[in-house]
Order: sequence, then C-alpha cells, then structure tokens
Amino acid sequence: MNKDERPWLREKVSESLLQNARELRKNATEAESVLWSFLRSGKLNGLKFRRQQPIEGFVLDFYCDRVKLGVEVDGNIHSLKEIADYDEQRTSFLNEFGIEIIRFSNDEVLKHTEDVLTKIKNVSEKRMSGVPSPRPSDTPLPGERGRGEGLKYFQFKSLLQQNGWLSPAYVGVDENGSIQYLSSNPPEESTAIEFVNGFALPGFQNAHSHAFQYAMAGLAENHSSGMDDDFWTWREEMYKCALSVEPDQVEAIAAMLYAEMVRHGYTQVAEFHYLHHDKNGKPYNNLAEMGERLVAAAKTAGIKITLVPVFYQKGGFNQDPQPRQKRFISKTVDEYFHLLDDSAHAINNQSHAQLGFSVHSLRAVDLKDIVTTYNNGPKNIPFHLHVAEQKKEIEDCLVHSKKRPMQWLLENLPVNERFHLVHSTHLDDDELKKLAASKANVVLCPSTEGNLGDGIFRMKEYVKLGGHWCIGTDSHIGLNPLEEFRMIDYRQRLVTNKRNTVNGDAAQYFVNESVKQGRIAMGRSSSDHFEIGKPLDALVINASTHLLADTSEKNRLASIVYTSDSSRNLGTMVNGKWVVKNQHHQAGAEIKTAFSKAMKALKNR
Repeated sequence: MNKDERPWLREKVSESLLQNARELRKNATEAESVLWSFLRSGKLNGLKFRRQQPIEGFVLDFYCDRVKLGVEVDGNIHSLKEIADYDEQRTSFLNEFGIEIIRFSNDEVLKHTEDVLTKIKNVSEKRMSGVPSPRPSDTPLPGERGRGEGLKYFQFKSLLQQNGWLSPAYVGVDENGSIQYLSSNPPEESTAIEFVNGFALPGFQNAHSHAFQYAMAGLAENHSSGMDDDFWTWREEMYKCALSVEPDQVEAIAAMLYAEMVRHGYTQVAEFHYLHHDKNGKPYNNLAEMGERLVAAAKTAGIKITLVPVFYQKGGFNQDPQPRQKRFISKTVDEYFHLLDDSAHAINNQSHAQLGFSVHSLRAVDLKDIVTTYNNGPKNIPFHLHVAEQKKEIEDCLVHSKKRPMQWLLENLPVNERFHLVHSTHLDDDELKKLAASKANVVLCPSTEGNLGDGIFRMKEYVKLGGHWCIGTDSHIGLNPLEEFRMIDYRQRLVTNKRNTVNGDAAQYFVNESVKQGRIAMGRSSSDHFEIGKPLDALVINASTHLLADTSEKNRLASIVYTSDSSRNLGTMVNGKWVVKNQHHQAGAEIKTAFSKAMKALKNR
C-alpha cells in the first residue's frame, strides 16, 4: 500500500446503501447492460468485476477488487456542472484508498464499445503488477451476496432484424431484461423456455408527444359554419385544455396515453414538454414538477421516456407571450437552463428516463436566444425543434428575418444528426436538399398533421436524397405506428399518382428507418433491432391470425405493416417483460381509474 493511501476498513454497509445498490442493479441503463455483457464472468482478462458495488459510502457501477479499479458509466446528467463537480470530489476521495476511477459516457459505451474495453483492459494490466489484492478474490465484498446470473428464455416464431427474419428466434434475457442470448438455435443448457406464437418486431419510438393534449383528442371536430377551421383555431382549444389541468391530472392523462402507446407497440416516447407552470403562470417550487409527473406516468405505464423540456418565450415573432400561454414561458435563456437543470434532477436514478432539450420553434423564442440556447446547452443529448409546420409561420418569418424558417435554421445553427426537426412540412427545393445532406432527423406526425390540415411533407423526394426521419403522434388523435407509416406512404401515392414511394421492400424500409432514427431521437443508438447487451423491447404480432398464418417470410412484414390494426398485437414487451399481453395492460385497472377521475374533474368531454 502506498504510504499516502488510507486503509479501506470494509465495515458493514448500511442497509439503505445496499438497497440502493440492489435497485441500481435491477434498473441498469442500456449502456451499463452492454458493458456488463463484456465484463461479467471474467470475460475481460479473467478479472472478476462486480456491478453496483458499495464502497466507502458510494456505489460504483463496476468494480474489480483485484486491481482496485472502478468503472463509471455516465448519463446526460453528468454533463451538468454541479454533478461533474460531485463526481470529481467522489473520485478524489476514492483515490485516497488506492482505487482508480475511469469514466465513460453512455455514447462511448454504446457507439465505441471496443475502444472502451481496450481502455479498461490497458488500465487493468498496468495496475495488475502494482496493486496487491487485499483479500482472496472469492471473498465477498461488503454487502455482496452470491447472485445467480440465470437467464429467462423466450422462443419466438420469428424475430425481425434489419436484414430480415430470424426463425425460430431464441432470446435469453438477464434480470434487467437485457439480451444475453440471441440465436435460431436453442440454448445448450437444459432450461425452461417460454414459447411465444408470435412475430417479434422491435418496439417503436414515438418521437413527438404532447401528453396533456390527449385529454382533448376528438373534441375539436365540430366545425362552425361560416368560418375556416385550421391549426390556429385548433390552437385556441388546445390553450383551454392547457390552462385547465392540474399536476395530478396531467400524470393520470399521461399514464393512460402512455399505456395506450405501449398497447399499440411503442416502447419509448419523447415528451416535448412545455406545460411548466401553475394555472396562474407561476413556476412551481420544483421547476420540474410537471416533468416529474410525466416521468412518473411513464414508469406506471411501463414505457421509456426521453423528457424534452421546451424553451417557450414569445407569443410569435417579435410578440410578447399571450396570457393563455402563461404556463409555458421561460423569459430568458438562464431561466430555461434552470428548468433544464431541475429536469435533469427529475430523471436522476430513473432508469427508464433520459433527457433532451429544445426550443419550441423560431416563432416562440428570440432568434438570438435560439442560437445561445443551442451553443450553451448540453453537448451530448438530442435537440428537438418545431419548424416550417404552417404556411403562416413561413410568411411571418420572412417578414421578421427575411428568411424562411428552415433556411434560417440551416444558415444559423450547425444542423446535424443531433437535430430532430418536427414536421418540416413546407420546404422549398434548396431547403429539402440541404436538410437531407445535413443528416438531421425529421419527425413526422402524420395523423396529427392530417387532422390539423398542416400539409404534406415531400417524402418521396426526401427519401431519394437520403434524408432521415422517424415518427411521432403529437396531439394523439392517432396512436398506431403502422397507421402512421401507411399515411406517409398513401399521401405520396395520392400526390404523385405513383405507388412506389420508396424502392424495394417498402415495409422493411419504414420499420428500419423509423426505429433506427427514432432511437437516436430518444438519445439511444443501435446497430440492429435486437442486440446482445441491449434490452428486449418488442411488439409481438399474433402469428395465428388468418392473413399471417400462411404468409411467407418474404411477404410477412408487408402484410403486417399494410393490413394490421392493434387487434393483431399479441402484446408488447419492455425490458424482457410483458407490459401488455392479449390487449391487457399489467396496470390497466389502476391507470384507467385515475384517468376517469381526471376526466370527470376536467368536465371537458
């Protein structure tokens, strides 16, 4: 031992710290699960790593006692200054005991796994020769018990990957629901396997949601004679809804909505959240009160959430906010960043939640403040923005800035794959080409865009240019991802009088593109639909339904995408567990009761 090192007393660990470690093991993040799949069982140089290990009052993500090395995997919250300062203090403290800490971001683990493993290996080898093991390697650390690593196995009739079907598909998941076995062959060991007579599709991502608006779904369809009804008149009805809901009601509405999303096959949602303040426009003591309710609702419903707090400052280009927008407003960039910081705390230790950030639109924030927000905001989380949704928005932007909205955005911000641009409906030729070349992601909301009469995105041309996109349900007038695909496709057929919106297998293109880009919009990434170390999130289609039972693999996905409704869904799995099965949600009764109570109190239906 170095004479300057403090002795590690290995005293009894408090029950509260042990419980925290157990919860962290149970709710491992995607990145932690991936890394654990490479560290477990001595896979790295024969070193025995333990996960979520209590040491000197802290819990380390991974720890190898042989070389006294801790490995930490950091989510988005660790980019905040106060959290980074705390991490530095904790590292310095553990260094006093001769424990070295190395840190990686979620992105590093997920996108550069080999580099991460190489660094851990190199650091371990350097420490191997100079760090004596303070105890036999098989002696339990404080608070540690023997933990079985047995897997839960499923056999699906087929499972969809980017390049086609795996048939049959055997999937083994660990206690966190992360895939540790994936093959067309059964596991060698004798073990129980749950047979599922279904076709497993990847769980879909809903990349644009305003949860509170579900309370008014279908209530703006009575059109008065003698007046035009468009987005702007609909927005007045939306304001009434926004001004009426309390936090408990928002949580109940969101839980019901999210449960319905899961029933339809969504397993992740990006909540574009701007209902921040109380009914008088006063911030709650906890600035993220409403955001916390949405995160809680997602947990109840069993869906993963990316909370996207929205910067909303103005009532229009160069206009003060209107009274009916008072629950949305952050007056300055600093006010918004305070809200974003509190939102980061709201998702801390919530394994199902991640963070994004956003400005509402060019019309809702001063243009100079949009630039400041993006440039000074977090560097490693997704950025969401409404743009070019309405023709009036384009006209007003031209008057205000002499630029069209998408033109201004492309010229004033470094638009790239971090940008998730909602709607992007009204683009000229130059904007469409530059947007596709930027690798930004367009978030299309076909059911809402159709309901509001927004217009039709130039999808066929955008696809030919190599542009990226995913889907959201926005105001939630529709909730079926397969219907969203069909609406995208059929609108292009109607305006072009041609059936080939995309070349080749259109169904496979729609699923592959929306899942890959949808995950990026959530702040996640993947190289295939289902992967070792990644969670088993799946929409399972009933294989015995009449149109599918005798359909070939070649025609199966097209038959699902172009002919199915939710009645064909056998169920939805999140983290390797059935959240919805045979149309029944595991918490359905509780969720429906709370939702009914909220609706009766609102009296708007």
